Amino acid sequence: MTDSVDALPDTARIRERVVHVIAARTLYDESHLRPESHFEADLGIDSVIMESVLVSVREHFGLSAALPAGPTTIGELVDAVGAALAGTGDDRPAPAAGPLPAVPAEGTGDPVTEAVVTAAMRQTQYQRHQLGLDADLEGELGVDSVVLTSVVAEATERLGLTGAAPDAAGATTLRALADALRGLVAAAPGTAVPEAAPATGAAAPAPGRSGNAPAPGADGWDHRSMKDFTEQRDPDLFAKTRSFAGYLRSREKDRLYWYGMPLHSRCGSRAVIFDELEGRKREFLMFASNNYLGLANHPSVIEAVVDATRTYGATHTGSRFIGGTNMLHKELERRLAAFKQRPACIVYPGGYSANLGAISALVKSYDTLVVDRLNHMSIVDGARLSGAVRKIYRHNDMADLERILSRSAAEGTGGRLIVADGVFSMHGDVCDLPEIVRLAKEYDARVMIDDAHATGVLGVRGSGTAEHFGLKGEVDLELGTMSKTLAGMGGFVVGEEEVVEYLRYYSNSYVFAANIPAGVAAGLIASIDVIESEPERLKRLWTNIGTLRDRLLDAGFDLEHSESAILPIVIGDERRAMELGRAVRARGLFCQTVVYPGVPLGDARLRVSVTCEHTPQDLELAAEIFVDAARETGVLPGTP
Repeated sequence: MTDSVDALPDTARIRERVVHVIAARTLYDESHLRPESHFEADLGIDSVIMESVLVSVREHFGLSAALPAGPTTIGELVDAVGAALAGTGDDRPAPAAGPLPAVPAEGTGDPVTEAVVTAAMRQTQYQRHQLGLDADLEGELGVDSVVLTSVVAEATERLGLTGAAPDAAGATTLRALADALRGLVAAAPGTAVPEAAPATGAAAPAPGRSGNAPAPGADGWDHRSMKDFTEQRDPDLFAKTRSFAGYLRSREKDRLYWYGMPLHSRCGSRAVIFDELEGRKREFLMFASNNYLGLANHPSVIEAVVDATRTYGATHTGSRFIGGTNMLHKELERRLAAFKQRPACIVYPGGYSANLGAISALVKSYDTLVVDRLNHMSIVDGARLSGAVRKIYRHNDMADLERILSRSAAEGTGGRLIVADGVFSMHGDVCDLPEIVRLAKEYDARVMIDDAHATGVLGVRGSGTAEHFGLKGEVDLELGTMSKTLAGMGGFVVGEEEVVEYLRYYSNSYVFAANIPAGVAAGLIASIDVIESEPERLKRLWTNIGTLRDRLLDAGFDLEHSESAILPIVIGDERRAMELGRAVRARGLFCQTVVYPGVPLGDARLRVSVTCEHTPQDLELAAEIFVDAARETGVLPGTP
């Protein structure tokens, strides 16, 4: 031990280290981070991000005590770190005096690789030394197809490539992506490969670059998809909206995009929809509803909504913490916990906000979130909001999940949360919950299952995936939405009392948002009553599922591995899927045509939702319509 501050790192070295940490957490170029830079006014670093910065700085310097709150500039934070180091009386300079993390050797002197790594840093928030060029993009870096699109777009901008960004669907590593771009650079005469761009500065748009694939080809077909507008770059922020508007109008003119048409009736087995393209109302056989048990039209549910609305008013006047909690909210949470057979429940404004709030409250930047490749977008966005390290395992591939958990456990930092859909919303298959639970126990991870499409569908009582597999109490958190089977609005999470109470105070989407109105809560309570008192609805649902599934399979359709009320008719090609959807609607049946971003490119499909309200005649007519439309469009062979 020494009293001399000379043994400690000097201020310049501390500043260099602090700036490096801030750049890694905020994606600012280090040249923009000056001692006088104000965290809020100059850098836009709010209190939440600042807390993450302080934790990272403390870990980086190996400080045993927390840094004092309140530094407003980088210079003040540097001074606080220096004081903390001096106050320890510790003469070890190692944490701050060692070399900065090295740039990967492959990136040095190679502008193409450097452009890819720099783009990946900006789009993923990883530090440079964490981006191994041979690391698997999904399994090790958590880079999904949406993020990869942004990485490719930025890298091509940095390299000055014009025209459409390359399709990177086959790239599984940053090295493979760099090789693909290198080939484009070599094939583009006159393209000047720039010097390595700064680590985080935004690249200027290259001349002529639109971010779009070619418009209509010789056959008159516009080969673009919605993917081609996500990364269109222009000094005018709204330029992409004008490009997309033209694309959308052409799809609507051809009757291929038919999204958002308004209902003019209740949504049962049939529904009246106003066709905005033709300017008239039409009745459809409805197979695009999540009203699996028909509760949205149940008299008891409707009466409960009306009565409670008359009693308590149209809505409440604040968040749950500030004047917005009604006695019906408390009763709904009690009933949901009992229905799910868990100790406690928290209700959120929506299922999407439940995933955002629960994940971001529990998982932090030093933790690891392990997710199925086909999880719902709300889980993906919850992961981004949390700032956690995200690992993606191949869909329902338990060997891949174990590989990821094993590596994560070996790293030994932070906690691990496995999140998976119970029923995958665009595929209809069910997660391998028994194996997920087993691996979670083996590798000391927690489990959260999203039962959005499983509540009211799976299990003898309809309580979801855990009941379906006989694993009640083995899943740490069960999440659900109330806009599907439960015929209302909102989302919920059930689990242990102390976890639920923590979520109440740390889920921003709960604390800072108004919750569902009392009338909606009353309707949801009535829906649970009906599920429990009329079990025949669940039995009728599964009879209908089996009937239509068998007819479609016998006709030769690919339904993947559906084990739920969602039957995907897999087509693959986006154009053919949209044409099949158009032919089905022309015959008076409405179901969802799912293209990017609902599914990856090359995986387009029709999504058919079965309910207990469909009659045998409805199911027979639906099967005939699908077969006739598929033969017309060439999806199935024509009549011999």
